[in-house]
Amino acid sequence: MKNNISPLKPDHFYHIYNRGINGGQLFFNHQNYLYFLKLISEKIKPVAEIHSYCLLQNHFHILVRIKSEDLIRINFPEKEISQIESIISQQFSNTFNSYSQAINKHFGRTRKLFELPFRRKEITTEQQLVNIILYINKNAEKHKITNDFLSYPYSSVNDILKEINLFVESFEVISLFNDKDNFKLALQNYQV
Repeated sequence: MKNNISPLKPDHFYHIYNRGINGGQLFFNHQNYLYFLKLISEKIKPVAEIHSYCLLQNHFHILVRIKSEDLIRINFPEKEISQIESIISQQFSNTFNSYSQAINKHFGRTRKLFELPFRRKEITTEQQLVNIILYINKNAEKHKITNDFLSYPYSSVNDILKEINLFVESFEVISLFNDKDNFKLALQNYQV
C-alpha cells in the first residue's frame, strides 16, 4: 500500500491534502474556491468535522476529525451493511470527483485535475494537532501568497477567530489554545 493512503477511521483526526496533477492549478477564480467549500460542506461534513482548512491555487489542506461510526451510520442509513471506511472514503472521493467534473465542464477540459489518491496523515497526539492547525492556517503565508495570513480569504483562520462555528469547529480549535488571544499569539509566533 502506498504511503499516506491508509483507511480513514472513525473518531480519528486526519490532515487531508492534495494538489493539482503535476502541481497544476485547482482553483481558477473566486467562485471555484466557494464551490469547493460548498462540496466539503455537503459531502464531507456528514462524515467529518472540519477543524481547519486552507485552499491555495494549486493545492489544499483540510484538518478533519472523522465522526463516530454511529453518527455516520445515522447519516447514511441506506449503506448499513457497507464497511464504515468505505463510506468515509467515498464521501471524500465524491467531493473531489464532483469538483473535477465541474471544473472540466466549465473550462472544457477532459484531463485529471487532482493527483490520485488524495493524501491523508493521521494525527495521533495533541501536539501534532496544535502544530497542524497552525501550519494549515498560515499556509498562504508559507507559500508567499500573502504577507498577512489573517487577510487570506480561503483559510479557516478568521472563522476560528470569529468563533462562528458554522463550517469549522472553532470552539474546539480555540479550546486547544485555551482562548482566542493565545490562538492568535501562537499563530503569530509560528514560523512557516
